Amino acid sequence: MRSEAAESQLAYELQAAKEQQKIRLEEIEIQVVQRKKEITIEEKEIDRTDKELIATVRRPAEAEAYKMQQLAEGQKMKTVLIAQAEAEKIKKIGEAEASSIEAVGKAEAEKMRLKAEAYQQYGEAAKIALVLEALPKITSKVAAPLAKTNEIVILSGEGSRVTGEVNRLLAELPVSVNALTGVDLSKIALLQKMTSAEA
Repeated sequence: MRSEAAESQLAYELQAAKEQQKIRLEEIEIQVVQRKKEITIEEKEIDRTDKELIATVRRPAEAEAYKMQQLAEGQKMKTVLIAQAEAEKIKKIGEAEASSIEAVGKAEAEKMRLKAEAYQQYGEAAKIALVLEALPKITSKVAAPLAKTNEIVILSGEGSRVTGEVNRLLAELPVSVNALTGVDLSKIALLQKMTSAEA
């Protein structure tokens, strides 16, 4: 009887231990499930935080970086285009100047060719015409200093040929210059004085 009681007691304790073990396994399983749920919640929180960071920090930073990159590229493009435009402007100005110089050179060459043809065609008469055309300018240049002179004194001995020649030259000069150039030297005060002193 004692043995049955002991067996019964042992069976009871064994059953209680099995039940206790089963309860402990279920508790562990509950803890595992709870930990899994906590991990899932933490993962979701990490995802949420990451998305929040992306939305509030990373995306604006990327947008700002993109904006800065675009601005830098735009500035670079602007600088390149301005440099190209400046180079094109310099090239066009150079071409225009070269074209202008060439045109002037061709015109000068044509002018000289036509003059040469005129000289050949008209010979001596053309040369005389050119001299007569330039004579008024030459005469005005020669007469300009005389117009500023108030008095000329010529000293020579008695019966000197120099005095006679100078007087004759002075008497004929205004008439000759007037005939050749149309400039009236008799109106220059100095020559009036000299011709009146001679008379």
